Amino acid sequence: MDKSIHTREYALFLELLRRTREQAGLTQITVAERLNVAQSFISKCERGERRLDIVELRQWCRAIDTTVEEFTSCFDAACQRGA
Repeated sequence: MDKSIHTREYALFLELLRRTREQAGLTQITVAERLNVAQSFISKCERGERRLDIVELRQWCRAIDTTVEEFTSCFDAACQRGA
């Protein structure tokens, strides 16, 4: 089994992180301020240099005004489409 960071699904996950933030009309700086982290942390997460665990994903989702359930539902749909 390949490491998950090298899979198509992980690439979709990263794309969804960025796209969801952008669709909420938020910049990396705004999300960083809401999470009380540096903007570089947001950038590293979106580029896949820094992985999020489930607790961090929940905080991220709250910061971009969505829920983990909505995010994971979109992620699952994207994986099923392969897009």
